[in-house]
Amino acid sequence: MRVLMISKTFVASTSQRKLEELAKFNDIELTLMTPAYWKSDDGSKQVLEPLYTNGYRMIVTPMIFNGHFHIYYYPQLKKIFREVQPEILHIDEEPYNFATFQAMRLAQQKRIPALFVAWQNIYRDYPPPFRQFEQYNYRHAKLALAGNLDVADVLKRKGFNGPIRILPLSVEPKIYQRIEARSRRASGAPFTIGYVGRLVEPKGVTLLVEALSELPDFCRVVFIGHGPMKGELEELAKRLNVVDRVSFKEAIPPQNVPFEMQKMGVHVLRSLTRPNWLEQVRRVLIEAMACETPVIRLSSSKIRRAIRKAG
Repeated sequence: MRVLMISKTFVASTSQRKLEELAKFNDIELTLMTPAYWKSDDGSKQVLEPLYTNGYRMIVTPMIFNGHFHIYYYPQLKKIFREVQPEILHIDEEPYNFATFQAMRLAQQKRIPALFVAWQNIYRDYPPPFRQFEQYNYRHAKLALAGNLDVADVLKRKGFNGPIRILPLSVEPKIYQRIEARSRRASGAPFTIGYVGRLVEPKGVTLLVEALSELPDFCRVVFIGHGPMKGELEELAKRLNVVDRVSFKEAIPPQNVPFEMQKMGVHVLRSLTRPNWLEQVRRVLIEAMACETPVIRLSSSKIRRAIRKAG
């Protein structure tokens, strides 16, 4: 069975391990179509790193409006369809995105069953034309993969009547693991509070700096990631007189994240719920736990279910 997967997710090398596992099924001939890079909304540019590519084919193709989450699309999609001749189309995109509509419409023309992936866990009414994209994809998709139960509920409320499968986040334990045993921290030695992710306000990143001002001097905070709040965090650290205890690391390849996590005394994700944003189950918490790094999380029931007694 020829399966074509369309996804920008797999520009990250660590994500590609999932495709190697899928390709092990004898009845699947898997092809991935992905861009050469992705411009994230935090200002970073993640370049494709083909690190885990055994068993499947990877087609690198241009993307128009790269970095514009809702409107990007693939100009060579028809050409790749003719080349691959897929029997199933796996669209690893949200149903309200133009790229999903583009692929779903072509699948309908070719009479190929298609599915999409959803992570939107808050009910939202989108303006035209995204509302029309979404409803078209609902009508024609044979299956939806939902990241959690809340996402499935949103899909049903918005009119998707097809089958839904819950497919939560996972990590590769061969990548995310502790290499060296944790050593006992000497009295007064630095204790690292780590954060991996976007430096944006809803993530509660300012709270880490504020908390640092009330913690012992041996505590420090390391932010790993890009985002518009870096300057604000630096200014806040200066005002609170903790600037020498706050550091930033931006350009960290995904495969190096496990090594950084092992250096942390604890990993913190203190997200702030907003009317238009609710933290999903964050992969980074599962990655940290796989590296045997303790986690501190917000009191979201979704994240509480994910880490249970581990945080």
